[in-house]
Parts: sequence; structure tokens; C-alpha cells
Amino acid sequence: MHERPLTARIRSGETPVSLEAYLAAGGYRGLRRALALSPAAVQEEVTKSKLRGRGGAGFPTGVKWSVVPAGTQARHPIYLVVNGDEMEPGTMKDRLLLESDPHQLLEGILISAYAIQADEAFIFLRGEYHLAAECMRRAIAEATAAGYLGQKILGSEYGLAVRLHTSAGRYMCGEETGLLNALEGKRANPRSKPPFPQVSGLWGQPTVVNNVETLCNLPHILANGWEWYLGLSRSSDGGGTKLYGVSGQVRNPGVWELPLGVSAREILDACAGGMRDGHRCRAVLPGGASTNFLLDEHLDLPMDYSAVERAGSRLGTGTMIVLDDRACPVRMLLSLQRFFARESCGWCTPCREGLPWVARTLEAIEAGHGEMDDLEVLDHHVAALAMPGRTFCALAPGAMAPLQGALTYFRDDIVRHIAEQRCPWR
Repeated sequence: MHERPLTARIRSGETPVSLEAYLAAGGYRGLRRALALSPAAVQEEVTKSKLRGRGGAGFPTGVKWSVVPAGTQARHPIYLVVNGDEMEPGTMKDRLLLESDPHQLLEGILISAYAIQADEAFIFLRGEYHLAAECMRRAIAEATAAGYLGQKILGSEYGLAVRLHTSAGRYMCGEETGLLNALEGKRANPRSKPPFPQVSGLWGQPTVVNNVETLCNLPHILANGWEWYLGLSRSSDGGGTKLYGVSGQVRNPGVWELPLGVSAREILDACAGGMRDGHRCRAVLPGGASTNFLLDEHLDLPMDYSAVERAGSRLGTGTMIVLDDRACPVRMLLSLQRFFARESCGWCTPCREGLPWVARTLEAIEAGHGEMDDLEVLDHHVAALAMPGRTFCALAPGAMAPLQGALTYFRDDIVRHIAEQRCPWR
């Protein structure tokens, strides 16, 4: 429990952890301590723990909470929204937590909501996560019946209602302001910032949006203290453990809880069992589809926010997609760009028009109809879309990340497709 607190109760193939089992393992102890502290003291504890958002951006959680107006400046109702819209290709970590240990998330929600004095919480869940929705509904009912949700929680003056909302879909719902629009019943388009959600979010009220994995860390921080949480990490970049995942031609694809800062090579070799026979790792996308490629020379770097950024990519969700030496990098890139083009909400012209153009260009190259001028087209889109500020949200810059890496590391492969008028891997 002390080495991998997020997954210690999870057993493969077993039913989700019930309220009875959760309490027997020390569950809701963090909530009891939180309710004995002031909201400001809870925020300070989380800030000292160096917990950073696990949804992809890595923003310090305590700092995010501190922006919410408090005291006489507070404007109620205040909302907490849980981002459970896990649609990043290659990412499956939140699903593990939702389906296996739902009370851990509920306790994290309660602690976060108390810290910002939220009046209501919404769990925004990916529509395809049917089992996760069933598990969360059951856990909410159990917690409400036992007095962990509702009014005067555990005899305190604090109360909270938690509502589950299953999304209609779209990748854009994972962006926090697009998520808020979808929760309000609108199209999932991004909002311009400022104002930030902490000041004017859901229905114009102060709102904090936190990721599932982020919230699941809170019960353990409050129960064991911020010093203990910092000690779990190998990195000065943040505290705690991280759920890392691997997909691709490895012997044992999956998700593992490991200290923040473990190297990519350790994850690939010790957890994923190395590459399958006849395959060699050529590159990885370290944090899902919207991150830049890392090569073999980068795999000994710590998988934390700063080290991966210095290598030219992002930690993102911490779930690696492995490109092996027998897979066509152009075909892989085409698959990713088709996804991003389809999932663009169409709000920004560069994203709406640019991403389909990139996908069509790659389709021509992969089909053997490419021209050398196509490289200039791809370079132009990277230059135009990769920089923040060119579009309302980060979808287009994220889509350009793997394309930028491919143009840097696999340019010879793209040229070969064009020169030979075919895919050499077919």
C-alpha cells in the first residue's frame, strides 16, 4: 500500500472494490483528516506534496485550487468537475481506476471539493466506458447510504452531491473548457481564456476540473502526509507515483504504478517484458498520441515532466505507444492524423482545414502518389499549427507533435515512400 497506493487494492480479474473492503483497507481515512482541517490547510498539504495534474498538462494541483475565490470573495455555487473523458489514443490508466477502485475516486472528489468548498461535483465520463459508469453508480449509492455523500458528511457541516454524466463522445470533451460546454448541453467547443474556469467555469460559476488519476492521489496524501508522498517519487519534479502504460509490440502490454521519474527503459524492459521476438524498439510516443517521438537514446531519461520536455516531448498521460522497426512510421502517423482530423471540433480554421489537409497528404504518400513538394506541405503545417496561440485549444498543436517528430527522425522513410512510389513495408 505504501509503495503503490493507487493500485494496492486492485486485483486482476476480481470485482470492483466494495465500500466494505475499501473501509477495511483504511479507506476514507484521508477524508476524515481533511474534514478536521480547514480548506486552506488541505490546499497547503496538497501544494507541499507537489502533486501535479495527471491528465496530461501536469499543472500543480494546489496552485490550480488556489485560484478559486474563497472567503468573502467566494461566489457560490462552486463546482468540481472530474475529467473522466479518457480519449487520448494509447491511454487506459483512468479506466483501470474507475472500474477497479471507484471509492478511491469518490474519496478524492470529496477531499478536493472540501478544499475548494464546492457545492456540487460532476463526474464527466467517456460514453464508451459502460462498465466504469456502472461501477461509479454503485459506489455513489453505497457512499450516500453510508453517509459519505450528502449533507453533514461524517457529522461535519460540509455536504456534497456527486452526479455522474456520461459523455456523448468526441476527443474535444477532454479539453477542460470543451468539457464544460458539453456538460452544459452545448457543442464541445473550447472557450477563450481568460476567464479561467476557476473564476468563471460551469454555468459561469467558479469551477475546478481535475483528472481521475489526480484525484485518486488525494486520499493517500491526506492520510499519510505530504512528506511521505514526496518520498514515493524519484524526481524533484513532483511527488508520488504515476500510472505508466505501454502498448505496441511488447511482450506484456499494460499499466503499472511506479515512482514518478522511473526511466522509460525500465518500464519497457522490467514491466512490459521488452520487445517481442523479431521486433526492435525504434521510437516511442511517451504520453499518448499527442506527444513527440523519443528515440532509443532518450529511453534512460526519467519519465517526469521536465526531463521529457527537455528531450523535446511531453510526459502527457505517461502511456507509451511503441513504434517497432517492422512497422511503417508513415502508416502509424497517418492513423494518428486521421484521428485528429476527425476529432477536430471545427471551431478554428487552422485546425478545421489544416488537419484534414495533413491527413490527405499522408494518404497520398502512403498510397504511392506522393510528391517531394508534400514534404514542404507537412513542414508548413507543423510551423503553422505547432505553436500555442494559433488555435483556441491544444488539439492542433498536439496533433502536430508526432508529425514534427516524424519529419525530424523518419524523414528518410517519408522520402523513400515518395521516391519509390510505394510503401516499403507492404
